[in-house]
Amino acid sequence: MQLRPCRAATPWPLSLSTSPLCIPLNTPIALALGSNLGDSRAILRQALCSLAQTPGVTLRCVSSWYETVPIGGPPQPDIINGCALLQTSLEPLAYLRLLQSLEQQAGRVRSVPWGPRTLDLDLLWFGARVLNTPELTLPHPRLHERAFVLVPLAEIAPDWIHPVLQTSIAALAAQVDVSGVKRKLEVC
Repeated sequence: MQLRPCRAATPWPLSLSTSPLCIPLNTPIALALGSNLGDSRAILRQALCSLAQTPGVTLRCVSSWYETVPIGGPPQPDIINGCALLQTSLEPLAYLRLLQSLEQQAGRVRSVPWGPRTLDLDLLWFGARVLNTPELTLPHPRLHERAFVLVPLAEIAPDWIHPVLQTSIAALAAQVDVSGVKRKLEVC
């Protein structure tokens, strides 16, 4: 599977209903991907392929990949991070369970907070949905603070407006320190 970065504006409208009873058939979502254990390139490639082959999920766009310095946690290798735009007909919690299943298949063990990981998949947004449950917070509660997410996300969705902060991804990316984020070679 050959995936290339998309630098165009977001390819679908993002002004969707936020009603918990109304899930559009093809809700736009953004996902952050990361890995710093094992063969990270192969692990990230496999995660994207698995997502692309999942019924009810369509992979639309993948950012460039970046080497980033880990934030918090024990000493560990740098992380390869990127973002993807997808569409899904799944409910938010079903999609979260799918991501957690893919992490487990890649050998993810959550023994130390912010520790090294074979695969980290974070749901960044789910349409314009704002959700705060014990299992899932949307948009991701630290999305606006993380250069390792904002830099690749600004490549592929610069005009997306954070539904709580009412600020574009490009503007949020301009407000964070990006010194620990370095562009890497393509994973796919």
